[in-house]
Amino acid sequence: MRPFHLAFPVNDLAAARHFYGEVLGCPEGRSSDRWIDFDFFGHQIVTHLSDAAGDRASNPVDGHNVPVPHFGVVLTMDQWRALADRVEAAGIAFGIAPHTRFVGQPGEQATMFFRDPSGNALEFKAFADDSMLFAT
Repeated sequence: MRPFHLAFPVNDLAAARHFYGEVLGCPEGRSSDRWIDFDFFGHQIVTHLSDAAGDRASNPVDGHNVPVPHFGVVLTMDQWRALADRVEAAGIAFGIAPHTRFVGQPGEQATMFFRDPSGNALEFKAFADDSMLFAT
């Protein structure tokens, strides 16, 4: 699988650098005074300085109001647990706390949601069985 590229707005590059680099542990790539590249678990994300960051729309999924839009990555279960611990230790508030959804159904997954300092919503998930990623 080839890495994806995602560029999105943030309203504070220093806060983005700390959040993505220090809290999430994403190595920094190229940067300027208006944007920063990060290695987001093998994918390229770019934070662009802008006044239009974050969104508060949501959609109900399995008993939770899931923020829309959002982005994230599917991790291994061990990576997911380690990230959940890291985010909690950093004092980041979860929008949806780490839990397992769709229990006993196709697509059962561990998931968690939280926002970056600019309000962009992120979801990280993991599957005990990766073949469930696209299960119907």
